[in-house]
Amino acid sequence: MSGTSSEKDPRAVWSRDFALFFVARALARLGETMLPVALAAGLLRYGYGAGAVGLAMAASAAPFAGLVVFGGVIADRFSTRALMIGADLVRLVSQSAAAVLFFTGHVVLWQICAIGAVNGVAGAVFQPGVASTVPRLATDIQGANGAIRIAESAAQLAGPALAGVMVAFASAGGVFVAHAATYGLSALCLLLLRLPPAAPGSRGRGASFTADLAEGWREFRSRTWMWGVIVIWCVYMISVWGPTVPLVATEVVQRHGPRAYGLINSALGAGTVLGGLVALRLRPRRMLRAGSLALLAFACFPASVGAGFGVAAVSAGAMIAGAGSSFWGVMWATSVQTQVAPDVLNRIHAYDVAGSLAMMPVGQALAGPAAAALGADNVLLVAGVMSLVVSVSLLSVPAIRGLVRVDALVSRPPDTAAAPLARARRRPGPHKTGARPPA
Repeated sequence: MSGTSSEKDPRAVWSRDFALFFVARALARLGETMLPVALAAGLLRYGYGAGAVGLAMAASAAPFAGLVVFGGVIADRFSTRALMIGADLVRLVSQSAAAVLFFTGHVVLWQICAIGAVNGVAGAVFQPGVASTVPRLATDIQGANGAIRIAESAAQLAGPALAGVMVAFASAGGVFVAHAATYGLSALCLLLLRLPPAAPGSRGRGASFTADLAEGWREFRSRTWMWGVIVIWCVYMISVWGPTVPLVATEVVQRHGPRAYGLINSALGAGTVLGGLVALRLRPRRMLRAGSLALLAFACFPASVGAGFGVAAVSAGAMIAGAGSSFWGVMWATSVQTQVAPDVLNRIHAYDVAGSLAMMPVGQALAGPAAAALGADNVLLVAGVMSLVVSVSLLSVPAIRGLVRVDALVSRPPDTAAAPLARARRRPGPHKTGARPPA
């Protein structure tokens, strides 16, 4: 482990502007964790099955994964704050439209998918700016990522339970109204935010859009630890996360009702809070190796549902899974934000996100047919096994397990630390032998 003075100083993380960003991320996550409950309960109520829920989720994930790379170039050229506010306002309108459909009882699958696609495009514009905003607001980047992860996790703790109650006592339309409101409040927080100037050279360089896109790809491809994680993460998305989200939602709602699903997702949120708290304290020298070990815990979630356990056991599995995935997420985000130069960070992050999520809509779309052919329980058991396979695969790649955190290099004598640190943030160096998958 390593420590720096900035890691011990709360002011290295907390400020008025970071607090606004912290609240904005928590609100957005609150809405996102309410959405699966609303989609599953709402579509099931109108006669649709697991396949329809998977398609509705894939309709949002596919355009997001396909367009986020272009969003990274746009974020490096224009104000990330303005882009994020605009994306939130678009999603405020689209989710309000979804609420009207459910309130009026006019629920047609293609319309729900179209609204999801609009959300996906808006998310592709929003997401690249998140990575570059954190280093501009805090000097202790791991601490900031840990705090944001805790905020998002607390939202995940409350969101599904709140959605379950709203569906049970009101309707799915009410959940969509609440979801739309979270985007409106997030936009307000970002509007009040005073973001420090971007790094010199990150915008206005006069290069063409295509040239910027190509530069981002070269920077991404040059980092073995990064593209190695993304390749493995594609397997994770198609075999683990993609099928887990819709199948867990439909299986739990059908067996135990929407309130039980809300409870289980709240347990998942509680676990991610725990993982975030651990990430605030534990600062391993090789972050991606530690994160990969923690990620082994995610297998508990799909496997417990697939095994037919009761709500209490599934909730325990979800909590353990949440802790592991949350710790991994902080390790990965911090690695990207500290190992990459600020002037290409938005584009690198966009390639990271695109590669991470490219296979998720495939996994979601295949969840229904796979469940029909093999049984939903068996698909979830396979997802649990594949989660273990993915973690072991990450640990088997030297470039991933051996990546040394940047601030560990700072602890070297002053006359030898500066040059390696500068190289580490710009391009791969001899010490870069580790990586992390997307959060």
